[in-house]
Amino acid sequence: MGTADRIDEAGVTGDDRRRELNRPAFVLHSRPWKETSLMLELFTRSHGRISVVAKGARRPHSQLRGVLMAFAPLQVTWSGKGELRLLHAAEWQGGIPQLSGVALLCGFYLNELLMKVLAHEDPHERLFDAYLEAIRSLTPGGRQAAALRRFERRLLVELGYAVALEHDAASGVPLRPDERYRYHPERGALPIDRTDGDGPCDVLGKTLIDMAQDDYTDAVTAAESKRLLRHLIHHHLGQPELQTRLLIKELQQI
Repeated sequence: MGTADRIDEAGVTGDDRRRELNRPAFVLHSRPWKETSLMLELFTRSHGRISVVAKGARRPHSQLRGVLMAFAPLQVTWSGKGELRLLHAAEWQGGIPQLSGVALLCGFYLNELLMKVLAHEDPHERLFDAYLEAIRSLTPGGRQAAALRRFERRLLVELGYAVALEHDAASGVPLRPDERYRYHPERGALPIDRTDGDGPCDVLGKTLIDMAQDDYTDAVTAAESKRLLRHLIHHHLGQPELQTRLLIKELQQI
């Protein structure tokens, strides 16, 4: 092993020849590691999701203390080539107020969703940009539900599940705003047979047209798009109910 490689007793590898400098990133999850350090899951623009150890980050005088927070845009430097990298530096970039209340729960929902669906070392630069936009939209004065819907749709697209929203999947003609359609995850929108009964993906044509324009101001569109996107995420990604989503539901019932 060359002198540039450093492996500690926990298998954390730092390799100065593989150092990544000042990469945009967000913290998705963190937990204590050993006595004074943190183990982090980062969502980076250049490398996707990676795992790093921030040694000594919990020490009172560490330069990393108070910087490695969720929803804070960072520039990070790390090194290594294994599953667990070594974090060298992180600088807060500013520009996003701290989230609180329901906005904070929405942010944790986004983070939990990414933790469950993103593979390690699978870059998604456009999804990173969509996440940054979503976090900005969750701040006070933003439309939080609309921010979640926009991000959910872009997540599906980035992972290879296109969401066709403007044409009848059978005929190819534009959707009629006042007609109801059944959205089939593998095909798209099809007119509903009056004998079919109600289904979880039944929506107005207007809802799908609004979604194509990222317009969630209409109350019916907001409700139907939420139900549809959650169904598509479950169908394509096979994820169980997220804990943050359950918490938000419980708070809404209080």
